[in-house]
Amino acid sequence: MVTGRGKKYIDLLKEKQVERWFRDCARGSQLTADVILRRLGSFCNEVSKTPMDLLELSDESLTNLLTDFIGTEEDRGLSPNYINSSVKAVKSWLSFNGRKLIRKLKIKNAGVNTRYGNESIPSQQSLKKIFSVGDARSKTACALIAFSGLRLEALGDYMGKGGLEIRDLPEMHVDVDSKTVSFENEVTMVKVRPELSKTRKPYITFIGPEGTGYLSAYLQKRMIEGEVLMAESPIIVPSKLALRKKHITTINIGDLIRQSIRSAGFENRPYILRSYFDTQLMLAESKGFIMHDYRVFMMGHSGSMEHRYTLDKMLTSDTIEDMRSSYVKCLKFLETEDHGIKEEDVAKITTNTMKETAIMILETAYGTNLSDKEKEDLMALDLDDLQERLKEIFRDKKAEILNNGNRHKTIPERELEIYLNKGWELVQIYPKGDKAVVKLPS
Repeated sequence: MVTGRGKKYIDLLKEKQVERWFRDCARGSQLTADVILRRLGSFCNEVSKTPMDLLELSDESLTNLLTDFIGTEEDRGLSPNYINSSVKAVKSWLSFNGRKLIRKLKIKNAGVNTRYGNESIPSQQSLKKIFSVGDARSKTACALIAFSGLRLEALGDYMGKGGLEIRDLPEMHVDVDSKTVSFENEVTMVKVRPELSKTRKPYITFIGPEGTGYLSAYLQKRMIEGEVLMAESPIIVPSKLALRKKHITTINIGDLIRQSIRSAGFENRPYILRSYFDTQLMLAESKGFIMHDYRVFMMGHSGSMEHRYTLDKMLTSDTIEDMRSSYVKCLKFLETEDHGIKEEDVAKITTNTMKETAIMILETAYGTNLSDKEKEDLMALDLDDLQERLKEIFRDKKAEILNNGNRHKTIPERELEIYLNKGWELVQIYPKGDKAVVKLPS
């Protein structure tokens, strides 16, 4: 099925081999299939050939044809990315039919985003302005991208046949009788199913108090207007009540978000909100608030965590809670309202983590377990005092191991050098010179 602007070239599919190629591409992505059909059709118009004509050309003629096409398009001032997209479409068609180019083609500034190169990431204040001009539906869509890092396609796919649903927020509870929405956790989990993921692999992310506030207000509004919400109900739906059981398309999601961005006085693309999420989490990572693997995983990128999640089919509850805890620390970088964790709270968490780690190292190193009272007393100390106290405990434990608890030890004089090299201190040498007394360092 060809949709959108691809319909202009639908006649190309009357050729059976072109249809086979198109269907093969669509198995990976309908959007990609539509785009490359459009690019192939445009290329064929430019060079006055049909797709089947291209297969009749020699390898050298094909390569020369594409080289000339690149030069012509560059002279017309078309963007490198557009030209590259056209060349890729032709290569895809040729490859499907067992043909390859005889030499590598070069496109000036390929990979350089000349169209959006000067686009800037919005600040938290700018994002707040975008929220302030939007309705409940657009606020929810913007929040799920800016605060959770979802792709637009996750909210509504290209064909409008799938998207994020109420069941994908397992910690959210919708009461259709009282028309209320509640959450088990203030920072709630968002599951992205494989069919909504670009990598076709599932992952999870989170959304905090500001985002859940927009979401609950939007869902409550829909229930008040007469919609009956179920587990499979889409999170974002068309504005018309009669269409609300249907998913919204990616294009409509983009239009919805773009309208809020324009109303706030900005010219950014809708996708800039996902870049905002990535940038703010990268800043949080630089401050030590979130692991790199967590950030990559929440973005839905391939990485070590994504690999483990796919193999094991699930993340452990401890891992999920650790991810949630990390996300909480990032709220001050993401949200525009004062829900995020305060600087002094972050410092307190970091300090307590350092203390817990030091105590754990002590227990591990000497195979001992401190009592709850001992741990409580240590945690109550400030860092400087804790360090001094740990030194004392280390020294005492070392004495127990090295000398059965005694600080002094009599040794043969010939072994003195060995003990001194181990850190013991000389107390005295016996008058006869055959023995020495050493002690543990103070």
